Amino acid sequence: MISAQQLLKTEIEKALVALYAIHSNTTALQKTRKEFEGDFTLVTFPYTKDTKKSPETIGQELGAYLVSQHKDIAAFNVVKGFLNISLSEAFWLQYFHSVATSPAPGFKPANSSGRTIMLEYSSPNTNKPLHLGHIRNNLLGYSVSEILKANGHAVIKTNLVNDRGIHICKSMLAWKKFGNGETPQSSGMKGDHLVGKYYVAFDKAYKAEMEVLISQGISKEEAEKKAPLMLECQEMLRQWEAGVPEVVQLWKTMNQWVYDGFAITYKNLGVDFDKMYYESNTYTLGKEMVNEGLSKGVFYKKENGSVAIDLSKEGLDEKIVLRSDGTSVYITQDLGTAIERFKEFPKLNQLIYTVGNEQDYHFKVLFKILEKLGYDWAKECYHLSYGMVELPEGKMKSREGTVVDADDLIREMSQTAEATTKELGKVEGFSEQELHELYHTVSMGALKYFILKVDPKKKMLFDPKESIDFNGHTGPFIQYTHARIRSVLRKADHGHHAVEESIAINALEKELIKTVYDFSAVLEEAAQSYSPALVANHLYELTKLYNRFYHEYSILKEENNTIRMFRLQLSELCANTLKSGMGLLGIAVPDRM
Repeated sequence: MISAQQLLKTEIEKALVALYAIHSNTTALQKTRKEFEGDFTLVTFPYTKDTKKSPETIGQELGAYLVSQHKDIAAFNVVKGFLNISLSEAFWLQYFHSVATSPAPGFKPANSSGRTIMLEYSSPNTNKPLHLGHIRNNLLGYSVSEILKANGHAVIKTNLVNDRGIHICKSMLAWKKFGNGETPQSSGMKGDHLVGKYYVAFDKAYKAEMEVLISQGISKEEAEKKAPLMLECQEMLRQWEAGVPEVVQLWKTMNQWVYDGFAITYKNLGVDFDKMYYESNTYTLGKEMVNEGLSKGVFYKKENGSVAIDLSKEGLDEKIVLRSDGTSVYITQDLGTAIERFKEFPKLNQLIYTVGNEQDYHFKVLFKILEKLGYDWAKECYHLSYGMVELPEGKMKSREGTVVDADDLIREMSQTAEATTKELGKVEGFSEQELHELYHTVSMGALKYFILKVDPKKKMLFDPKESIDFNGHTGPFIQYTHARIRSVLRKADHGHHAVEESIAINALEKELIKTVYDFSAVLEEAAQSYSPALVANHLYELTKLYNRFYHEYSILKEENNTIRMFRLQLSELCANTLKSGMGLLGIAVPDRM
């Protein structure tokens, strides 16, 4: 059926021609604010110049004309220069019937947009386990991918693993010196945690060496460079790049420990990837691009032999793209990787990088260089920048071992969910296995919703206890409401029975239908702004509204069978919207709680 906005735009444009001979195809409608009566609002100020009339008069004349001309435009009111328009109950019922049994209201058909988007997220280092900051990255990247899919785009979810470099060698060297052959099997530790342990051990021993050097009168800067461990680490990196078998084998072994550990964390978080990239395979790709850029005059050689680009005219600085010894820097690798991806996927329309806002400048430089190299698709590259996650205690530091490990947080969240669920007496009739699954579902719902309900651009404070509240602005509140609706439907033995086309509905029922209707626009806006927070907060509004409806009106005990069937079907529509919407956030909603 035609959308409410399209119906109103068409009728308003007809009215402007009929009343004032104004031809306009740029009619802008917005949702009517909650404190006013109406469904959609038209601002009438833009028409004062052509009509020589006041905004209020234009509103009154347009409103009266619209109501007289179309049966689905039921009423209007004018507040200063704002025309608030109400659609008929019949219109909203027609929409309700068109989506009543849809499992995913508001979703567009798969791959219907014709656009293919690659979205990179996670991008961990293989020298430590995933932590709270990685959790926000993974949840945001996964959710944006699902939201883009719901808008009809084809999405390729990728992960570029940072598996080489000096920081990787730090863990390797520390294990070689202090590990005594320890393995995940012998220690009982997850592989990523074991490798992270040696990253911290390196830092501790390195600082101790620096203190000795500083006590001998060497400056801190010199001590950082001359500490024996750092010199050994740099030599190990050179050996790795030279392909020394013993070093390469140790690198492969320890990286595999980490990959095995990551796989468990990813599974528990419920995120996945379509394609994995590894920096060890991509870090040399950009060198060829640098030579190409030199020949085009995009880059230039400096006196010390390094290669750079001057971006001062673009409001940026000079950027080195190749060191004087011929080795690449991070941006060199990113240039090569981006170009290879568009070669590998020739139908790719957009490339999105999910990376924290501390890298904002890096991506401005990257995209500008790609543009100067002549790649038209550079304008389709986007940095999905997000704020850091902090705890009440402050920032986290990996090398000092003060991070909140993702695995520890997931375990603690599950324990909190178990305690809260038992305290509320919601464990009757479940087997041990069902309870275990329920605790995990609730805990992940709490964690994911708490993080994703915040605008990605904002820095956030994570409070595990606050996130699990069955009555607050939380995932468990929405999960519990979904379970409540499914319980009602089970008790009613509700099937897909047809509801009469014409039925009187109350204001709350109409508001529920409108809120489900609005979900389609929310999905579009969430995709355009890459913000799962819009979806999360809309689902919360729908949940609050349904709970009001549930408490104020009888469903199972309603004596009028027509009304009873309508309310059951409306309940099912709300449940389907909650389930599909929460799915976009990576959150499962139980049928029983």
